Formats: sequence, C-alpha cells, structure tokens
Amino acid sequence: MTSATLALPTAPEPVRPRVLLVGTVLATAATCMAFAGLMGLYLAERSAVIASGAKWLPEGSNIPLTPANMAFGTMLLSAVTMWWAVDAVARNDRQMAYLALGLTIFFGVAVINATSFLYTQMDLAVTSAPGVLIYTITGAHLAMIIAGLVFAAVMTFRTLGGEYSGRDHEGLTAAAVFWFATIAVHSVIWYAIYIVK
Repeated sequence: MTSATLALPTAPEPVRPRVLLVGTVLATAATCMAFAGLMGLYLAERSAVIASGAKWLPEGSNIPLTPANMAFGTMLLSAVTMWWAVDAVARNDRQMAYLALGLTIFFGVAVINATSFLYTQMDLAVTSAPGVLIYTITGAHLAMIIAGLVFAAVMTFRTLGGEYSGRDHEGLTAAAVFWFATIAVHSVIWYAIYIVK
C-alpha cells in the first residue's frame, strides 16, 4: 500500500461567517438607540417648555423648511442609489455599481451641505436649551453621515479591487444597512425638529 491511497480527502472549505455584516448591524443598533435617547430627551424638554406656556424656539430664531426638505429628499434619493449599488454588484454589473456608489456619496455630501446651510439660516444660539439639543442631535447625525460616507467609500474601493462580486457582496450589504439606518434617523430628525419645531 502506498501512502497516497491512505491519505484522507481534504476538508471542505469552512463557511465564512458574516462578521462584517453582524458587526455593522450591532453598531447600527447601538447608534439608533443613542439617537432614540437624544430624541426622547429633546421631545420631553420641548413638551415641558410648551406645557409651561413658553415658546420653544427663542425669539428671532427660525428653522426654514426648504434646506431641511431638500436634505430629506436627497437622503431618500440616496436610499435608491445605495440599493442600486448592492443590486448591481449582486448581478456582477460593476459599472452600474460604481455609478450608484458615486451618486450615493455625492448625495451624502449634498446633505451635509444643506445642513450646513441650514445652520447659517437658523440664527439659533448655542447657549439656549433648544440650541444645545438641536445642534447636538443634528451634529451627531452629520457625524453618522460622514461615517456612512467613509464606509461606502471603502466598500467602493474594495469593489473596485475585485473583492466583491455576485457571489459575495457582504461589505456593500453592511454599508447599505448602516446607510438605511442613517436615513431612518434623518427622517425622525426631519419630522421632530424641522417640521414640528
């Protein structure tokens, strides 16, 4: 008997756990819980001030709806382009994936621009309670958008390098999960802060 006949067959390749996706879901849940706490504090403080008969926003402050609505509409458009990117990679259509990811990043930068413009129009002092809460919540959301843009950019470069394809697109799916959570948080901020005021 030769040693070749006694050799055991090679073990099958182990199934890769979805570490990136699971980690992203956990981090996204923690981030959403933090925003839920901030929004709860904002709404409780706002309702207490209004119940006492005072106005919530200080005299002379105004939150214009146009930049807020444009930012919200742009975030909704970015949901479509992010889903398009994941679908394009799943179908091995790299050109459309690059276009969709580029548009998503462009829309994210446009939302940051609209929010920055909104800050210049609000005329809201940081020393007031509404100012502290509004700037804290919206500033934290801007940080979330920047994190989502960095995540999407990294996944774009990894896709460009050929790491993601129709067989495995976990990274893009994870980036999409975080981006959709960013849009959900933005929708709550848009309604509770910009619309209801």
